[in-house]
Amino acid sequence: MFGLLFFILFTPGVSEFLCTSSDLEISYTFCDSTAHAFMFNLTPCSILNKSVWKAALTWIPRSDITFLKIIFKVWYDGAKALHWKEVLCSGADDKYAVCGTLKGETIATAFDIKGARTKFLKGNYNVVLQGFSDDSENNMVMCLNFTMIVKQDPF
Repeated sequence: MFGLLFFILFTPGVSEFLCTSSDLEISYTFCDSTAHAFMFNLTPCSILNKSVWKAALTWIPRSDITFLKIIFKVWYDGAKALHWKEVLCSGADDKYAVCGTLKGETIATAFDIKGARTKFLKGNYNVVLQGFSDDSENNMVMCLNFTMIVKQDPF
């Protein structure tokens, strides 16, 4: 089953139901208490589809993006499953379109998420995505908390 996941996030602290299919449910909330202008869509809304997910992002950052560190944490049924950090923008020879965006400018980009090739086991996943404008991880520019419920095993 193909579905479309589309959301505009403006209100902090409010949990929103994003996507549902026979095998998947996704909802989100912001981790911080500041309102955001953020839009994201994802196809298909299915874990069982073996193809790559197609994603599109529109975001108006609250600060200049000359430096951007992303931290991605995943828990599966309460146990930590992944902790990944990556500096996407360092101010020199940056390869991502988001780098160099000024506060208030609109970022609009599309990309593939190859994690759709991963076989997700049935269960509850909690995914936290944080973005920082400094290497010390003191100045958070974005924080999203996703809940993903996989309703059946991929076997």
